[in-house]
Amino acid sequence: MSIDVSASPQAGLSHRARGTGLILCASVFFGTSGALGKPAMTAGLSPEQVATARLGLSALMLLIGVALVKPALLRVRPGEWKLLAAYGLFGVAGVQLLYFVAVSRIPVGIAILLEFTSPVLIAFWVRFVRKTRLPRAMWLGIALAMGGLTMVAQVWQGLRLDALGLSAIFCAACCSAVYFLLGEQGVATRHPLGMVTWGMIIGAVVVCVVAPPWTLPVSVLIGPAKFGPWQPPVWVLLVALALFSTVIAYLAGITALKYVSASVASVLALLEPVVATAAAWAFLGETLTWVQLFGAVVLLGGALIVQLNSPKQHITAAEPLPG
Repeated sequence: MSIDVSASPQAGLSHRARGTGLILCASVFFGTSGALGKPAMTAGLSPEQVATARLGLSALMLLIGVALVKPALLRVRPGEWKLLAAYGLFGVAGVQLLYFVAVSRIPVGIAILLEFTSPVLIAFWVRFVRKTRLPRAMWLGIALAMGGLTMVAQVWQGLRLDALGLSAIFCAACCSAVYFLLGEQGVATRHPLGMVTWGMIIGAVVVCVVAPPWTLPVSVLIGPAKFGPWQPPVWVLLVALALFSTVIAYLAGITALKYVSASVASVLALLEPVVATAAAWAFLGETLTWVQLFGAVVLLGGALIVQLNSPKQHITAAEPLPG
C-alpha cells in the first residue's frame, strides 16, 4: 500500500528518515567493496573470480539464513520470475562483475565516481520512458554532471585512463540504474529480504558460469593480501566482502526502496563514492589529481541538483524484517 506524503506528513517524515538511514548505511558498506576486492585481485585473482566468490558466498549466507528464519520468503509467484531474473542479472551480477573488471584496470576512486552517473540515467528514464516532465534545473544538473565526468575521465588527454575499464564502469552505471528502478518496483509486492536472496542466487549463478568456483586457486586464497598495514589471507577479505559489502549493503539498500523512491535513493547513495575514495586512499594508497577531485565535486553536485528537482513521488510502507 502506498502512503501519500502530503496526506500524512508525520508518516511521510518517519518513512523518509528510515529510508534515508538505510540507504546511507548501504552506501557506507557498498563503498568498502573496492578496497576489499582490489587486494584480492592484486594477490592473483581475476575480477571474475572475485565476483564469483563475492556473490557465491553472499547467496549461500542469505539462502541459509532465510531458510532458517522465514522460509516463506523464498516462495515466488509465476509472474515474479521475470523481474527477479532481471534484478539478479543486471542489479546484482552485472553491477558487481563490471565493477570489478573496471577496478582491475582503473583506480577505485575513479571507478566508483563514474559508476554513480546512474542518478542522471534514472532522470533520463523518468523523462523519456515514464513521460514525466522535468524542471529546467534538472537539465542544468545533468550538464554539470557530464562536465564533471569529463574532468574525472580527463578525456582531453586521449582517455589516459584504460578504455576497457571506462567502458566497463559505464555499463556498471547502467546496471546500477536498473538496480534502483527494479528494486523500487519489486519491493512494492515482495519482502526485501526475499527479493535480495533470489537476486543474489540468480546473480551468483550468472557469475559462476563466467568463472566457476573450482577455478579459484587455493594457493592464492590462503595466501596473504596487502591491505593497508596488514596482510590478511585473501579468503578473509572475500568473506568480509560478501558479508559487509554485499549481504548487509544490498539488504539495507533494497529495504530503503520501500520508504523512498529510486531517484531519491540514488542521490543519497552518492555517499558511496566518498567512502570508496577514502577507503582506497587509506588502504590502497590511491589518490586523485586536483582536476579529477574538482570534477568529482562538479559531478556529484550536478547529480544532486538532478535529484533535488525531481518530481515528488509516493513513499511505500514497508513490512518489518523478520525478528
